[in-house]
Amino acid sequence: MMFRTRVHRNLSWISTNSSRTTTTHGQHYQYLQCSKLPTLYFQRSLPRLPIPLLENSCKRFVEATKPLLTSAEQEQTQRTVEEFRQGIGMELHAKLKQHDEENKHTSYISQPWFDMYLADRAPLPLNYNPLLVMKSDTRKEYQDQVVRATNLIISSLRFWRSLQSDLLEPEVYHMNAKKSDTASYRRWMKVAPKAFATYASYAFKAFPLDMSQYNRLFGTARIPRLGKDELVQSPDSKHILVMRRGHMYAVNVLDSSGYIESPSVILGRLRAVIQLGADREAASVPLGVLTSGQRDDWAKSRAHFVSNPKNAQLLQSEVDAALFCVCLDGEEDGVFREDNQEPLLKHLLAGKAQNRWFDKSISLLISSDGTTAINFEHSWGDGVAVLRYFNELYKDTLQQPFVSTETVHTPAEGDAANVRAINFEIDKTTKAAVTEAYEKNAKIVDSLDMNVLKYPHINKPICKQFGLSPDSIIQLSFQLAYRQAFNGYVGSYESCSTSAFRHGRTETMRPCTNATRDFCEAVLKPESSKPSAGELRAMIDKCSQVHGQLTKEAAMGQGFDRHLFALRHTAQKEGIPVPDLYQTEAYQRINNNIISTSTLGSDALLAGSFGPVVRNGFGIGYSIQNDFAGAIVTTYKNQADGKVFIDSLESAFDKICAVIQQSASKK
Repeated sequence: MMFRTRVHRNLSWISTNSSRTTTTHGQHYQYLQCSKLPTLYFQRSLPRLPIPLLENSCKRFVEATKPLLTSAEQEQTQRTVEEFRQGIGMELHAKLKQHDEENKHTSYISQPWFDMYLADRAPLPLNYNPLLVMKSDTRKEYQDQVVRATNLIISSLRFWRSLQSDLLEPEVYHMNAKKSDTASYRRWMKVAPKAFATYASYAFKAFPLDMSQYNRLFGTARIPRLGKDELVQSPDSKHILVMRRGHMYAVNVLDSSGYIESPSVILGRLRAVIQLGADREAASVPLGVLTSGQRDDWAKSRAHFVSNPKNAQLLQSEVDAALFCVCLDGEEDGVFREDNQEPLLKHLLAGKAQNRWFDKSISLLISSDGTTAINFEHSWGDGVAVLRYFNELYKDTLQQPFVSTETVHTPAEGDAANVRAINFEIDKTTKAAVTEAYEKNAKIVDSLDMNVLKYPHINKPICKQFGLSPDSIIQLSFQLAYRQAFNGYVGSYESCSTSAFRHGRTETMRPCTNATRDFCEAVLKPESSKPSAGELRAMIDKCSQVHGQLTKEAAMGQGFDRHLFALRHTAQKEGIPVPDLYQTEAYQRINNNIISTSTLGSDALLAGSFGPVVRNGFGIGYSIQNDFAGAIVTTYKNQADGKVFIDSLESAFDKICAVIQQSASKK
């Protein structure tokens, strides 16, 4: 259960009277939640991620590729897949099953997925690190940049301490929260045998989710190495990394006993950073730019940089070991404008990187107007863990802010023990590496295009009114938008979490189907030969049915992408030649994800974005809110036309809305 208390709007008392220590060391301040059930209560009883039957994965692969292939290509694909299924595929599947049986503590996809992320040499910004932008606080006294940062830091620490103390609520997906997210449910779960707790929860239609990734939310850094990076953790750290104008500061936020420092103290230390930044020119050699580079380039630069013992000590103890990173951007970096969102969103997604450290598991980016975003390194975990943190952060800062513009802060100017400017020794080699990394990243960022659409006529209430699946409608719109703009169908990707299983990660849902293709072709026919509104509505329902089934299969570990990925990984690990299946036009085409999509349902989310996953692709972050459907589309200039796509998407929405309304009016 949530453990909250009301706080007085005037919070200046925190920094004055002698009862401060007792107050700030109490549960009300130190912990975000005091759950009746231990955080990892369900972890032991979570089911294992199933390995699909080889025959099923082969059938699903063939079916998913059909909309992308000619009849001749389909026949050739069918023959190659059948040879694979009856031959080398059986051997690889048996080896995968054996390895899975020998590693029951985890899932068959967990380690290969880590390896995939950490071995990729592509730069982190745009390629891997996504962006989540938080809705602002409408109360001006809490939206000030340093005030906002202080409250976000405190709420983050309250989340972290709750997690470490086993007091954070277990992550459970409730089919009907009104019936199962109750005190009665928790009482029943508490008496259920721990080894069977997950299955007892299923009786309430409440589905516990894997929480193995949560311990990497804080105190984790990705360290560049030649060939393959590594993750290092420092869970007992007591400081955060704060960046301002390219300068880096280690700021203590926990005391020597691990308690969260008082709000006035944290506020004062951030104000000290701002003052230090005002007294200095912007960093002439912003080291953080190196984290934006190609991973082997950064690995070589880091190896040289840490050959200096002082640099090695500072980098490891103050930067790598920090709980998380807070980037305080300046006015020159832009502010959020509702009528022109793209410049700030583009800056927050990748920026020019002077004031970033992309290797940290979590970075809080706070603009001069208080606009807040999270940019996170992706190898350690997926959206479920980050979204939980994101939602709790937003809710806690909204319901229980600890400082405001009226709060009296505890001065920290000159307190070098708790606010430490990180002063590295920069030689010519490192300076040249920073310059080169900056130029490369700036070129990439300058080549990025971003287009935003907010469409008011499709939203949650309308979908409910007309019995529509919101996600299916949006995905159908993407297919129609691409078809009418570029006259074809391409590899399309929608991520689906498999966190209902122990150490589950994600599965791919393929939203381009025979059903979506049939609808697109039908709705684009001339009026004289176009099916009736009722017939088109039936086709929409068919699309939703297929979409729902594919989503269910993916969430239950019955997709085909991760299975085929693991089989290829097994072949490579065993020194077996990669099977012909992976060389087919069908496999290449479906994995060339021209349309890559991701959505995170959250009332706290203002916007979400990521880069295209292929050079000529579209990176589409989307959401359906109560008053609109929104999409942020990223493309690379001269590679794909985002403006044409976004205009076509609006037209696709119009066409689908017209079908829905016309079919409803004739009933």
